[in-house]
Formats: sequence, structure tokens, C-alpha cells
Amino acid sequence: MHIILGDDQRDQLEDKYTLLELDQIRFAPDDESVQAYCVLENIPVDELPRLDELSQLHSKLMENYCKQNWSFCEQALEHLQGRWGGQLDSFYTEVAQRIAKYKSQQVPDDWDPALQKY
Repeated sequence: MHIILGDDQRDQLEDKYTLLELDQIRFAPDDESVQAYCVLENIPVDELPRLDELSQLHSKLMENYCKQNWSFCEQALEHLQGRWGGQLDSFYTEVAQRIAKYKSQQVPDDWDPALQKY
């Protein structure tokens, strides 16, 4: 799995590869967030018939993560863990850990799903 940043790179690769949205990343306090994507090159043959279904579930996971719909995210993660030949398992584990943290404490009203990298 490779990770790319930004929609320009996504547009160049989306016709040739399966791309999945990951986190939004902000590199400076006043910067706009940049979307990160993973490029999947080696999808297991037995998952190919379910490629659209799994891609949609992953997309819904990220959408609901931004909405703080933790229950949906936890259920989606159960179905996605181990998929894609395990290529995203470390990402899914990280998301699950963040959700557990957010559930145990009050999420601020101004919560931003973008990861702060500054």
C-alpha cells in the first residue's frame, strides 16, 4: 500500500488503481487540510467480487468518523479488519483506538477530524 496526499495525485491514479480515502491532514494551523488516500495494488482475488461493497463500506466509515458516529464506525471496522489482504489493518486499528479515546471523553464542540501534523 502506498499513501498519496491531495486530490491532484488521486485524479492521476484513480483510473489505474483502487484508492481509498484515509485521514485529512493539516500541516500548519492556518492551512487547509489535505486529503490522504491509500493506493491498493494487490487486492486478494477472493475479495474482487466484493470490491465495490468493501470500498463503499470504507467510504461510509470515513464519512461517519467525521460525523462522530462512533457506533457505525465500530461496526464497519469489524467488517473491514482483515480485508484488502490486511493492507489497512494498522490504519483500522488506529481509527479504533481514536474512537475508544473519543468515547471515553467529551469531544469538544469545535472538534476537527483532520490530523494536526505541526
